[in-house]
Amino acid sequence: MKGLSKDELVARALEEGFVKAGFCRPDAVPEAAGRLRAYLAAGRHGQMGWMEEREAWRGAAAALWPEARTVIMLAEAYTPEADPMAGLAQKDRGVVSVYAQGKDYHDLLKRRLKRLGRWIIERAARSALDCEIKVFTDTAPVMEKPLAQAAGLGWQGKHTNLLGRDLGSWVFLGAIFTTLEFAPDAPEVGHCGRCTACLDACPTRAFPAPWQLDARRCISYLTIEHKGPVDLELRGLMGNRIYGCDDCLAVCPWNKFAVAAKEMGYQPRVGLPELAELAALDDAGFRERFSGSPVKRIGRGRFVRNVLYAVGNSGLAALVPVARARLSDEDPVVAEAAAWALGRLSQVQDSGVGTPGESC
Repeated sequence: MKGLSKDELVARALEEGFVKAGFCRPDAVPEAAGRLRAYLAAGRHGQMGWMEEREAWRGAAAALWPEARTVIMLAEAYTPEADPMAGLAQKDRGVVSVYAQGKDYHDLLKRRLKRLGRWIIERAARSALDCEIKVFTDTAPVMEKPLAQAAGLGWQGKHTNLLGRDLGSWVFLGAIFTTLEFAPDAPEVGHCGRCTACLDACPTRAFPAPWQLDARRCISYLTIEHKGPVDLELRGLMGNRIYGCDDCLAVCPWNKFAVAAKEMGYQPRVGLPELAELAALDDAGFRERFSGSPVKRIGRGRFVRNVLYAVGNSGLAALVPVARARLSDEDPVVAEAAAWALGRLSQVQDSGVGTPGESC
């Protein structure tokens, strides 16, 4: 484009802290609408009614803002420094997904997108180009992963998440829609080959087939989006995962090429908290404990429910008083989770085995 080249824009994106940028047309993924329609018809979205409410926009990026001529897809890394699955062996502690260990990525990513967007507008104005933009994170009805593949950032693996040969799995995606026209990049193709590591690693068998996800069995969905009690069949499979799950991402072989996180805000703040401490949180304590964290958005009730499932899965007799203390919780879902956890631990208590750090 005269006055603003793709190379300049990509260079600026990297300066802002993004690790990769690509370009595609808003209508670059015509098959997305049909795939989404089939997914919703099968009920695999569970309680996420917002997917149905905005199906028309989510299925066709061009419908979201008809004036847009280009979608600029951007990737930001949050690659962990330590093995995110190591905490699964510490049964007296809760495991929080890597993406929620630091500050809320929605705030950090949108801030960076807006800075880049302002730069684009300023550069366009200098060249007397009419330019409008809209920035989107995953709070908007945009199918970021198919668009990112269309823009050449990476491909959707068999776990349905985006990964790249020069990115790995640990990336957030943002989009800038603009009325400026840029030549699209070549779309990426899949490089999973015969590998099924992500599918095999899923504790709840949430993948009916490669490239298909049933959210109703996904621990990330169950701990974050699902309201009310979790099916008995699935509780025992959740282990000590209390917010999200990283297993399918963590085992991907392409992570040996993962880029390091540049944003200091993604450095872990939550760590591996003790289940006993978390189960005792009241609403004020929960809000204070997770201020500025994505964890805060699910609310105290859903979070403590998850913690009590982890208590029940711990096999630790020492946590029996923790479950018993929540039997009369004002939230009936929390109270039911406490009763379930107590039932799971009763045999451990009777046998007199199980101490923090040991599993039975």
